[in-house]
Formats: sequence, C-alpha cells, structure tokens
Amino acid sequence: MKRYLERSRTPLTALGGALLGVAIVLAFLQLSPPSGRYDDADIKRLAGQQMEEATPTPPPEPQIYANARPGIVLIQRGSGNRGELDPVRGFGSGFVFDANGGILTAYHVVAGLDTVRVRFFDGTSATARVVTKQPDQDLAVLRVNRLPNGVEPLTLSGRAVHQGDKVLAIGAPFGLDGTVTSGIISALHRNFTVEETGQILRDMIQFDAAVNPGNSGGPLLDYNGDVIGIVSGIINPTDDRVFVGLGFAVPIPRAGGVTGAPF
Repeated sequence: MKRYLERSRTPLTALGGALLGVAIVLAFLQLSPPSGRYDDADIKRLAGQQMEEATPTPPPEPQIYANARPGIVLIQRGSGNRGELDPVRGFGSGFVFDANGGILTAYHVVAGLDTVRVRFFDGTSATARVVTKQPDQDLAVLRVNRLPNGVEPLTLSGRAVHQGDKVLAIGAPFGLDGTVTSGIISALHRNFTVEETGQILRDMIQFDAAVNPGNSGGPLLDYNGDVIGIVSGIINPTDDRVFVGLGFAVPIPRAGGVTGAPF
C-alpha cells in the first residue's frame, strides 16, 4: 500500500510540471512571440498537447479498499441463515491480522460465545473459535483453521493519529458486508460506554465515517491503508440504532495484549 501511495505521487508531480511548463510557454509566446512562427492556433494546440500528456493522480480510496477488502470478514452470531438473523444484533465485523487465521474483532460482538461463523470476501464461510477475550478493552481474537486464497492480513499501525486525519471504515452494517465509508477523525481521547456490556472505554478515537450496527469489530483505516482502530460503537441521543455522526474506535495500540504485536 505504501508503495502504491509513493508511486501515486509521480503523476501529481508530472501534472504540476506540465501545468508549469504550459504557463511558461504561454507567457513567453505572448510576450515575445517569434516572428512568423506561432499564431493563436499554434499556442492552443501546444497547450492541449501538454494537458493530454499530464496524468491526473487517481483517488486513493478505491485502492485502499481493494487492498483491505479480502482481509475483512462478516461475523454471524448464531447458526441461522443470514435472512433469519437479527439485522441489528445478529452481525458484526472483524479482520484478519495474521497469516495463521487470527481475526480481530470487538468483544461485544462475540460475548457469551465460544464459536461463531465468519464469512470471507469470496463468499466462503468457516467456523471460528473465540480464543482470546479482553472485555475491558472490548477486544477479542477469533481463529479459523485456514484462510481462503487471496486473503492477506491487514497491517496494524501504532503510529500517532491526529484530529482531522482522513479515515475509511469497512464492515457489515445490518449484515451488508463489504461496505466502505469515509470521513475524518473528529476527536481523540473520548470516553465511550459499550451498550451491550456496559463497559466504559477511555481514550477512544471519535470519527465521522458512517457506521451502524454490524460495523462493530471492523477496521478503521488511515490513508496508508493501515488499521488504526477497531470500531466499537456509535452514540445516538434517540432510541434509533442508526448513525448520527459519532462513531468510536479502540486505538490499535490497545490491541497489543490480544494480538501480541509490539506497540
């Protein structure tokens, strides 16, 4: 992902250079036009050629999503068919963080369960064991026996994040897996109470990328494509369990105790 983003700077540099070159050429020709060599049509043609050769920088969001999507799973609470499960409480999200079948999610998604069903990006499903629980941080680790072909672990980031940083959230709101939304980090160091368990979580990331029931346990990604947080829930002053602009995620460094990753 980092290599992609580094590569994407080159077209931007090329575009800037092309525009600067056009401006310099136009200014020179207007101020000191060589006699008998250029007219207005020549100048317009030259400007058009320069613009056609300049390649605009593609937006990063589609590439971030494409790289991350294979590692993100839908979690089903219960063994029923998707149409039989409660669209609010029957689903959650998670993501693969190691090549041995480790999946990180929110504890409240799997609370009271020893196994769950996970659905991968290619439509295949598997039984996952709940191997580690950390209720005080709303974190849990699942494990499957094997990962489907094409699934790569997501990268966990312990870098500092800042208010205003752009983020993407990917998960399964209301069971609609593979849903991506974008926004920014709107605040840091917030306290948040997990509705399902009553656990108070401190120093959370607050963000405004839209999330809803079913997103819990999914990744919050920065624009390097790295996971900076695990979505834990939303705040809504009404009785409706829908998003009003306030989502909360557990910062990834808190996951060191369950993933074994040093932060």
